[in-house]
Amino acid sequence: ALKALLLLLLAAGALGKPTVRQERARPGAGQHEDRPGFQYDHEAFLGKEEARSFDQLSPEESRERLGKIVDRIDDNKDGYITTEELKNWIKRVQKRYIYENVAKVWKDYDLNKDDKIAWEEYKQATYGYYL
Repeated sequence: ALKALLLLLLAAGALGKPTVRQERARPGAGQHEDRPGFQYDHEAFLGKEEARSFDQLSPEESRERLGKIVDRIDDNKDGYITTEELKNWIKRVQKRYIYENVAKVWKDYDLNKDDKIAWEEYKQATYGYYL
């Protein structure tokens, strides 16, 4: 039941984009306002690159791929997604995004390509012509 509800909510987010900003409360965090649409949620759930690829899919393809992802989230394969399984999934997605981002940025900072970033390389890559 939770699996079907989650899939339905995600599919609705992938298919429709609200035109009005909505305020939502997170437990223990007070009120906050998300960016317009579901992009923030998609990125948290799917990862930035995967969320972009979903924007290019038809509704049918999106539902199919989300179904496969939901199956991957269900760690104990009982057909239900618990809050803990969902939290673990989002942590994995965010960790993967961080590692990928570091790898991309590393190339920009490691100017002499020795797999080390010296202070001079960092200053040059960060401040460049200002120095």
